[in-house]
Amino acid sequence: MPPKPKYTKEEIVLAALELVSEKGMSALTARDLGARLGTSARPIFTAFKSMEEVQDAVMQAAMNRFEEYAHRSAHMEPVFKQVGMQMIMFAKEEPKLYQLIFMSSISKAQTFDDIYAHLGLVADECLDVLQNDYSLSKDNAKTMFEHVWIHTFGIGALCATGVCDFSHEQIAEMLTQDFTAMMMLMKSGKSN
Repeated sequence: MPPKPKYTKEEIVLAALELVSEKGMSALTARDLGARLGTSARPIFTAFKSMEEVQDAVMQAAMNRFEEYAHRSAHMEPVFKQVGMQMIMFAKEEPKLYQLIFMSSISKAQTFDDIYAHLGLVADECLDVLQNDYSLSKDNAKTMFEHVWIHTFGIGALCATGVCDFSHEQIAEMLTQDFTAMMMLMKSGKSN
């Protein structure tokens, strides 16, 4: 009979997520995670087969945390802009997790469709908002999402790496200007 786990998978993932949030993914070693838990590395391998499995679970937990940020905007108007604001707030408040989700794991993406697939539910919800609230076709909504996401990602990357520290008002203005310009382009019919 295998030994009873001293820590649950959830407890280990939470400790690992906090370690990565503070120090980045490179700090996630069995030894450091064990120290965070106040034990040796052995309990980690009672719950997980490998550190790669722990890393995958941390990646999912980081994405879940981002989705919580994104969903804070569900009751704010305009919803699409607020999702972008929350993405940048996540970059400012959780820079190591932003780097993990949007700057490390996406680095293997070959096309924007790869990025879109990585974003999952948040991307689907944004497309729905663009189609329903702004009467955009699915293709135009996807073009709008891609362009605005790239702009928002850039602002977030500048904040997450400490290159810039934009105020809330500056971020709101940049997103408004980009969205307005893209909307004008979409409505002109010259977006393709």
